[in-house]
Amino acid sequence: MEPGRRRFARHVDELESVQRARLARWLSAAARSPEGQRRGVRADWSWEEFARQQPVTTYADYATALSAQRQQRQALLIDSPVMRYQPTSGSTSAVKWIPYTRLFLDELDQVITAWVGDLYRQFPNQGHGTHYWSLSWIPTALRGQTAGDINDDMKMLSWGKRLLAYLTQAAPQEIALAETSEDSLFATAAWLAADRSLGFMSVWSPTFGIGLLEQMGAWRAELAEVLQRGDWGARAPRMTSVPCPRAPHAARLLAGWDGVPNGRFFQALWPELAVLSAWDTAAAAPWARRLQGLLPHAAFQGKGLWATEGVVTFPFEGRYPLAYLSHVYEFEDAHDGRVLAPWQLRTGQEVIPLLTTGSGFARYRMSDVLRVEAPLGQVPCFTFLGRNDGVDLVGEKTSAQTAQAVQDGLMLDGALPVTLLALDEARHGQPGYVLLVECDATRPRLALEHDLARQVEQALQANFHYKLARELGQLQPAACVALPHMRAIYLEQCRERGMIEGNIKIEPLRHWTGPAPAVLRDALDGCVLSAA
Repeated sequence: MEPGRRRFARHVDELESVQRARLARWLSAAARSPEGQRRGVRADWSWEEFARQQPVTTYADYATALSAQRQQRQALLIDSPVMRYQPTSGSTSAVKWIPYTRLFLDELDQVITAWVGDLYRQFPNQGHGTHYWSLSWIPTALRGQTAGDINDDMKMLSWGKRLLAYLTQAAPQEIALAETSEDSLFATAAWLAADRSLGFMSVWSPTFGIGLLEQMGAWRAELAEVLQRGDWGARAPRMTSVPCPRAPHAARLLAGWDGVPNGRFFQALWPELAVLSAWDTAAAAPWARRLQGLLPHAAFQGKGLWATEGVVTFPFEGRYPLAYLSHVYEFEDAHDGRVLAPWQLRTGQEVIPLLTTGSGFARYRMSDVLRVEAPLGQVPCFTFLGRNDGVDLVGEKTSAQTAQAVQDGLMLDGALPVTLLALDEARHGQPGYVLLVECDATRPRLALEHDLARQVEQALQANFHYKLARELGQLQPAACVALPHMRAIYLEQCRERGMIEGNIKIEPLRHWTGPAPAVLRDALDGCVLSAA
């Protein structure tokens, strides 16, 4: 991995030439493909001509071609073999299938080797143990659509590096083949509990990491039996492809644990854990702090901006530079809509990335807003500000950034915000916003809910369009529902909407269509609405 780190560092003063070369490679492959020819892509286009000829796109622009590509088992979007399809889902969107071509995997390999090389350089102790790289399992109901594909982070590496990585993996990739998502999670907990040599843990969402540790507590008795015997017991019929670990030492620790997640227990379980990696920006920040609190003996590293469709930034030398050796990047100014090349960015700008990748996507618009920071050489660095997905129930135009600012300004007194939920039918069939909060089980709920609803309503009314909608009676006043296990309720609702296990993020703003979920309806009926 060290050569990848050196290669990234060596070319940081050649941003424009590297990016133009990446575009030339992409144009050559796209121009040879059926879809590229249909769109009129030419291999001899300059950067400027490409920007003039090709429109900004979203997934919807590729949905028909991707459906045909999957059915025909041909590479229609770009001249590069499709190795597999990676399922993903957004905050409100249905499952999307992203083609991982050989060219796209090579682009990801560039950034992963640079990141891991820098990781070893910063935290050499983690190199002595095993690694856990999270698997993002698809929902149980969709497993038949994957043709046996495993949604494995290690598949983003080249074959040789993947083989080396698998030799140090704490959990085998076969756990994704368990019959249900719950069984996959149980197998993950068993393999991790069995591994005293765990040195590095990488999860995308901190809530996934927290949930995994909490489930270990809930399953401690069953895990102890499984690890003592070395077989899956009653789960065995659903684990036919999954090997079972045996670890009497871990069984003894689990059997003596009261099930309450705490740093002392996890340090005894994983004494060699050196590094923990997870999202820690925007809405994920308070949950990342909670996860760190459960594993305080490990150093922490945040993630960059990764999506199934591509990577924008990654942690490198304590900063988050553009992964300029990977895809072709452009940036839309979040305020005036101008599209700029990466070498045209200026510190302080707020921008939205456009990616042109080896999957065949051209000028693919992401839903994330970044602030440009001081460059590394010529390569811009960024701070993630939040998603650009907005909600417009009745014309109020609430943005994710607004929702994040509302939550950042709340006096929470120990409670943790989960999301600001925009509901088509919040109460009595009328739309409105509901803050979901996780609180301590001993805390009086009504007073907390009333106070937070008041704060949210006051903050939202600073938005002219929201205030007008409230005055016109189009929206119910903001409400708050605070429950001890709100995060688990929220994640379960996301799963029921087909979102991908492990990819589900804590977002500042979510829009759920239709009536309020039944699990929230009773709480909403009994909660106190804010003053109008």
